[in-house]
Amino acid sequence: MAKFTAEEKIQAVKRYLAGREGHKTIAREIGVSSGVFQVWIRKYHYHGESAFQKLYTTYSVEDKLKVLHYMIENGTSIRETAAIFNIQAPSTVAQWQKLFETGGIDALKPMKKGRPSMTKKNQKRTKKQTPQEGSVEAMQAEIERLRMENAYLKKLNNLSSKQGKITKQEKAQVVFELRTEFPVKALLKLAGIPRSTYYYWVKTFGLPDKDAKLKTLIQSIYHEHKGRYGYRRIRDELKNRGYQMNHKKIYRLMKELGLKCLVRMKKYRSYKGETGTVAPNRLERNFKAEKLKMKWVTDITEFKLFGEKLYLSPMLDLFNGEIIAYTIGSRPTYSLVSEMLEKSFEQLTDKENLLIHSDQGWHYQMKQYRHALKERNIIQSMSRKGNCYDNAVIESFFGILKSEFIHFNEFQSIEHFKQELVTYIDYYNHKRIKAKLKGMSPVQYRIHASHVT
Repeated sequence: MAKFTAEEKIQAVKRYLAGREGHKTIAREIGVSSGVFQVWIRKYHYHGESAFQKLYTTYSVEDKLKVLHYMIENGTSIRETAAIFNIQAPSTVAQWQKLFETGGIDALKPMKKGRPSMTKKNQKRTKKQTPQEGSVEAMQAEIERLRMENAYLKKLNNLSSKQGKITKQEKAQVVFELRTEFPVKALLKLAGIPRSTYYYWVKTFGLPDKDAKLKTLIQSIYHEHKGRYGYRRIRDELKNRGYQMNHKKIYRLMKELGLKCLVRMKKYRSYKGETGTVAPNRLERNFKAEKLKMKWVTDITEFKLFGEKLYLSPMLDLFNGEIIAYTIGSRPTYSLVSEMLEKSFEQLTDKENLLIHSDQGWHYQMKQYRHALKERNIIQSMSRKGNCYDNAVIESFFGILKSEFIHFNEFQSIEHFKQELVTYIDYYNHKRIKAKLKGMSPVQYRIHASHVT
């Protein structure tokens, strides 16, 4: 593989971040493997341009243990861990992991260069402090050390399989359980936690958990919404129930409970080039609306289920994020959009001064679509070519829909999926709270706004 300068790596990463080319395309063009290029991208994400400067770093045992403990606790891959700690070669982390698993902490110590000094003082110290190599005492000490590491890792792995991450409290619990078998000092060194931290948690052992009620409530909200709520939304829901809590505490308790919000997925792209008339971007990313039926946004997204594709076309009001209407079909035809428009128009009177924004998908460039808007004196707006941020709100809705609904559920058939979709959109409109809506759902916010005005 050819060598690349820091500048060449930075330019390649910036090409990828521009969003016009995929990482595989760029990697193939510059002659580097896709995996290596992904490491560059991660390093740039964590450290910027400084990640590609040549470093001549020596790592202490503590540094190596810190890296390995982070990888175990957070479940990161070797490549991701190397990127986070700006270690030039992921193989270095892999080597440390192998050494630790086979030889323990001692295997991570660097080999001393040259001959050791043999002064009388050093000889006396060696005789007093360490047993002679190969002696029965040395072998017994080594066996004891390995037994301690195995006992510690076994208990740690049991905790890891339950929650995925190990907290300092749980490490202290493991040390506390093993304190009668092994020296506490050696256990703390192996666990990588300070004595003060250990004794802080020891004081709490046996005491009732003061956050037990709150944890139960957090779990209840989390499971009620099927894992769709993160710590900020759970904080807002707790506020609605009369609990005033800092979001940092909710985050910490959710981390202890192993609760985490779902991951988002990508959306369908409907752009096929210019097939009709393109409208200017009149919305200009001003996603705030002072009243209902002032600004609507729309787009199409794709689902893949049971070897088939389904397409969803919704209309969303920017005032409160409510889904006004939607259609779903097996093909992304114009009728999918026209039927959704007809449903949306049922909400209108002749008094509204409405703007509808979309991307440059071929559906929205068609004469029929533009005529339907013109008939009702609706202003048409379109995103700039290839710029998803111009329609960010509907993009965000698709991300939420796929992560909270598609990714998390199992469907028996296409019909079952459609039935559940009706239920989810009703849940999204009526029950799912939003921080920017003052902790209310879209419908609750609409009703609240009507009372205020």
